[in-house]
Amino acid sequence: MSSLIKVNLTFSGGVELLFNNIKQKIIEIPSTINPPKPTTMKDLILWIKDNLLQERSELFVSGNTVRPGILVLINDTDWELEGELEYEIKDNDEIVFISTLHGG
Repeated sequence: MSSLIKVNLTFSGGVELLFNNIKQKIIEIPSTINPPKPTTMKDLILWIKDNLLQERSELFVSGNTVRPGILVLINDTDWELEGELEYEIKDNDEIVFISTLHGG
């Protein structure tokens, strides 16, 4: 049986509108969503889509990743430096999703 890990999520820059205006949420997810592999960012994004996203999933996800225009930070570091979808989620990680797209 997999243990639970706590993850601190932040949504800003407008992406929070897709989550019923929730800007911060602490979640607990299994440390192995797809056993025996550890939970990765790919797993987390799909979990967020299935469990937290309130509307218009196409504005948050594209396939199994976030849409272009959404900056993702893992513990204050650009996720591109952390391995993007392959990053293994750890207990108390802070994951931030920031929309960089603005109408106007």
